[in-house]
Amino acid sequence: MLNSKSKLVSASFIRALLCLLFFVCCLGMKNTRAQNISSTNDGTGNLKYIDPRIGNVGQLLQPTRPTVQVPNQMIRMYPERNDYIDDQISSFPLTIVSHRLGEVFALKPWNKPVTTNAWKEKQTFDHDLEITRPWYYSTYLIDDEITVEFTAGKKTGIYRFTFPGNKQDKNLLFDLYNNGAGSWKFINGNSMEGTETYHDDIKIYMYGEFNTDGQPGTALDNGLNKGSREIAGKGVKSWITFSGNSPDTIYFRYAISYISPEQARANFKQEIAGKSFNDIKTAGEKAWDKAINNIRVEGGTEAQRRSFYTAYYRCNERMVDITEDGKYYSGFDKKIHDTTRPFYVDDWTWDTYLALHPLRAIVNPAMEQDMLNSYVSMYTQGGWMPTFPVLFGDHACMNAFHSTIMMLDDYRKGLRNFDVNKAYEGMMKNATSATMLPWRNGPKGSLEDFYYAKGYYPALKVGETETIPEVNPIEHRQAVAVTLGASYDDWALSQMAGELGKVDDQKKFSIRANNYKNLWDNNMKMFMPKDSSGNWIKIDPKFDGGEGGRDYYDENNGWTYLWQVQEDVPGLINLMGGKKQFEARLDQLFREPLGRSKYAFWAKFPDATGLVGQYSLGNEPSFHIPYLYNFTNSPWKTQKRIRFLLDVWFKDNIFGIPGDEDGGGMSAFVVFSSMGFYPITPGLPVYTIGSPVFSKVTIDLPGGKQFRMIANNCSVINKYIQSAKMNGQPLNKPWFTHEQLINGGTLELEMGPKPNKSWGVE
Repeated sequence: MLNSKSKLVSASFIRALLCLLFFVCCLGMKNTRAQNISSTNDGTGNLKYIDPRIGNVGQLLQPTRPTVQVPNQMIRMYPERNDYIDDQISSFPLTIVSHRLGEVFALKPWNKPVTTNAWKEKQTFDHDLEITRPWYYSTYLIDDEITVEFTAGKKTGIYRFTFPGNKQDKNLLFDLYNNGAGSWKFINGNSMEGTETYHDDIKIYMYGEFNTDGQPGTALDNGLNKGSREIAGKGVKSWITFSGNSPDTIYFRYAISYISPEQARANFKQEIAGKSFNDIKTAGEKAWDKAINNIRVEGGTEAQRRSFYTAYYRCNERMVDITEDGKYYSGFDKKIHDTTRPFYVDDWTWDTYLALHPLRAIVNPAMEQDMLNSYVSMYTQGGWMPTFPVLFGDHACMNAFHSTIMMLDDYRKGLRNFDVNKAYEGMMKNATSATMLPWRNGPKGSLEDFYYAKGYYPALKVGETETIPEVNPIEHRQAVAVTLGASYDDWALSQMAGELGKVDDQKKFSIRANNYKNLWDNNMKMFMPKDSSGNWIKIDPKFDGGEGGRDYYDENNGWTYLWQVQEDVPGLINLMGGKKQFEARLDQLFREPLGRSKYAFWAKFPDATGLVGQYSLGNEPSFHIPYLYNFTNSPWKTQKRIRFLLDVWFKDNIFGIPGDEDGGGMSAFVVFSSMGFYPITPGLPVYTIGSPVFSKVTIDLPGGKQFRMIANNCSVINKYIQSAKMNGQPLNKPWFTHEQLINGGTLELEMGPKPNKSWGVE
């Protein structure tokens, strides 16, 4: 029998237990509600692992963009706001024309009186009520009580706006994003067309229809013209009002064309006329299912699968096909061309040649060849092989001509469905006649003539005034980075010349490929700048060179550029004095201190994020570096480093990308590294082995073949390779060929918790 104290304790315990159960039930209901909101749009199979919000908050620079689109297609959307943390939306674009380079046709719903300030006001939303999937977007404008939904076609899109059922007027406001001329015209009560000038000279056309009639109006900043159906000029706006008796759900279906207003109507008719919101949404979901389920993984954690498939989603965002009915507009000659093949734009080759193009060569070689064909067309139209091809032409950005490497890499992997001789002509022209200056296009000048004669790009002494007017005043000469990048490009050109039997070209550019050695300072054991007299410029390669080190390097310091010779790793090993010294220098890279506070370091090197010692995973030149241990007597250190880097810097949350993702560049590193191998030297059809996070990977290949990677006993702990087989035969080196992969090989690894220090040592 319980005494009074025991009764009191029991009663308190019961009350506490009841409170706990109530709390758990409430929490469960809340979580269930959140899951129910998203589960209807999560997709099936591996689609459920894609979360476009991963990486939406950048460490210092650009975050990822959670675009809604059909894979590699023109229409792309995410709401205009400062960043993910912002809780206000400025507008919803009808399309993003180019990755981080602008959008056209702003739209937003409005259920208050229309004033000239209405277009400027922002609308508050709740992050927990926002759904972002690759094929579908939804948000709730919490002050306005309006639900906004969107889904995309190839050249079309549909917005669905659900207004509160209070019989108030329902408005849709239209605006321009760019400063050039535009126009709006309401054709009747339920259709309209518009134009917007992008990048000063490109006219973009829109045709759209509403599901019910409304009353139009036009506006400028200084006034409204209610009832007006047409307006043209700069800064023009328009709106349409649906009466309180109209449906609470307003649909806006539209099409975009880069060719003509007639083509915009044709795109509308072909893609979206007569189709429901769910029709387009379902088609988009199926397109994404096809795009990402050609790689299937087993094992790993849920977080690893989320990071992997979200990265793979981003690998299918760009390039984008702008072909319309067998035609396309080219910004390279400002003309409309007929074509029998897709024409792709929006590629940042400095970022994507490393891993994204090699990944596509495996999973979608037909598309990759169409992209190569597009590059060749750009050359014939614009006169130079492009580096950052976008809608308006070649966007002069970064340094070097890495499209040369991309062409060689694909050619050696058997991708030949493009004009190879014309491509070689463009590669040769870039290498002999183009400016090498960062962020510049055009013909060569005195600095290039110096490079051809002396074998290195000359740098200015510390404090010396620039005398070459063509040098970008922000980007500077980047003399070491330019020399190293050009050496890789020239190596690729020499190799391509060899493939095509051009013996004299091969000899000439084989010599130029060694130019990187001209900037090797054997005392510093670094690549260091020289002036035009051939004298070393004494700098601290860890910190000197101005913002981003751009006087001598580019976005990264000398510790990163120490390893930018992936085309000749044996040559780099020799410069360092052998394998032992090479390995020790790699160890030092990951352990070398900044020598100052992080805020002081990042004030000069904001791109150098994802830091481990002096190693910066947040920028593309660092991707191959952890794999360089495979050239030493300690391949197990590659396995250790890759697992650590993936685990630390690629989490499945809004901070889950350590640097500028650049439209698939960084994501392709995640895809390859998670699968357990990486193309360390684009241009050589070989993959080097890391440490897979999955126990099994299956890649569907053309012709019904499959490549399989099996990692027995793989886990978070079991990250080290104990032994390996390729197609059932012992594999004692950390390499395999593209031919073995594409023929449908099987790589089988035995994994364990501690390194086998003898495996992979050559």
